[in-house]
Amino acid sequence: MFAALGAHAWAYPMLEVAHLLGVALLLGNLTLLELRLFGWGRSLPVEPLAKLSLGLVAAGFGLAVVSGLLMFGTQAGELLANRVFTAKMVLIMLAGCNAGWFHARRSLQRQDRAARLLMLLSSALWLLVLTCGRWIGYV
Repeated sequence: MFAALGAHAWAYPMLEVAHLLGVALLLGNLTLLELRLFGWGRSLPVEPLAKLSLGLVAAGFGLAVVSGLLMFGTQAGELLANRVFTAKMVLIMLAGCNAGWFHARRSLQRQDRAARLLMLLSSALWLLVLTCGRWIGYV
């Protein structure tokens, strides 16, 4: 199956499009929620916005994971030997840990300085993931 995906003229590029759409949903909605926690759009209640945003973040992450695993399967050996791919995977793990910490401490309810720092860290980690994803093909 993976060989067919790698060999088909449209399959791999469409997986890349799906992967980028997933990342866009993830990062775009995290940014929207972060802006709200930093005071933009104060008229928007945080809880409903977070419910919508985080639902779309989860959908985006799911799409990125499925498409990413399918792309990985087409060239697993090369990717496992690629240091930038390894860095990307570590950054995704760190972003997940950061999200766990953010929610475990109930940051949305607190909306304190630590919550804002964790949101900034999240954005930085995901931007680094995005950077590594683009860089993989060049090393």
